[in-house]
Amino acid sequence: MSDTVSRDQIEAARAVVADVVRPTQVIESRYLSRVTGGTIALKTENLQRTGSFKLRGALNKIAQLDPETRGVVTASAGNHGQSLAYAARARGLSATIFMPERAALAKIAAARESGAEIVLRGDSVAVCVEGAKAHAEAEGLAFVHPFDDPAVIAGQGTIGLELLEEVPDLSKVLIPVGGGGLAAGVAAAIKSSREDVEVVGIRSLCPLADGIAVKQPGEITGPLLDRLLDETLWVDEDSIADAIMLLLERTKLVVEGAGAVGVAALRRAATAPAMSGTTVVILSGGNIDTGVLADIARHHETERGRRLRVFTTIPDEPGSLAALLTRLGEGGANLIDIAHVREAVGLSVGQTGVELVMETRGPDHTERILATISEGGYSAKVLD
Repeated sequence: MSDTVSRDQIEAARAVVADVVRPTQVIESRYLSRVTGGTIALKTENLQRTGSFKLRGALNKIAQLDPETRGVVTASAGNHGQSLAYAARARGLSATIFMPERAALAKIAAARESGAEIVLRGDSVAVCVEGAKAHAEAEGLAFVHPFDDPAVIAGQGTIGLELLEEVPDLSKVLIPVGGGGLAAGVAAAIKSSREDVEVVGIRSLCPLADGIAVKQPGEITGPLLDRLLDETLWVDEDSIADAIMLLLERTKLVVEGAGAVGVAALRRAATAPAMSGTTVVILSGGNIDTGVLADIARHHETERGRRLRVFTTIPDEPGSLAALLTRLGEGGANLIDIAHVREAVGLSVGQTGVELVMETRGPDHTERILATISEGGYSAKVLD
């Protein structure tokens, strides 16, 4: 195994994948540029076919297999498996994907929809890799590593070639790092002609960033990252959740946790944009469960004072709830949910508890609603 992926290998990969992979847009973010003081652009691999960059490496690897190969086997937290399934179907091969038992439901479903057989195994990609290798050997199939393979790395590196062409004043690139296939490939492509471009890897092991929750790079990607990355940074889960919502609200882009780590690093000032030229953040994927996105949105609204959850008590008699709701309506609250609570809350005889969830226009409006409740003679306990 070589610790080098050449520009020629990456150029060859671009020709191989061109019939399926779409070159993704680079979009300037005026908001991020304004708040960070630099010129920030987003490479939208979340809009790639299959919802992530992984299709590039999967297609390139399949192209290098023996023509007699009947099918492929891999291990994946989701995006690589989904992309390999898509690529295998496009090339007429079967695909078996070993995935952690807690893999995102959306990614499992998407891989199945592409015709792959899904095997849920263990709690990590590392465990799945061992199972996938054993299955491939037993069945005479080709094992495709999710990141530690020169052909996969070269395929991911085609993003770097696109950036060199799309961003003439490219100065800095922020890249998610899990196993390191994306970062190694992109860095190899960029550094092959522009040594002056700063390439920064962003890591996280939190569950929200499951796509990059790999404890260490591989035997091939490790040395490449050591040589090619200028810096590696870490971001936490709260920063990632904030970045996901920022991208949704400000750019109208749905991005999964692993894909949002570069924006998280900028937002929390873990790294600064280039002093001149353009800083590009690679949004590596958009495959996020809608339930997870909804949870993040609810938490975000609460944190910003735009969502209020309150517990109060009212007399347990006809008309009491209507009176409370009339008062809230006069205060301009938008009621989302309401529930009677009668047990385990220490109520007096003749009382009933009421839990209210409301949308507000911000912190000031929230305070006015709470005052309105109190002025009506009700208690108001704010719930997390």
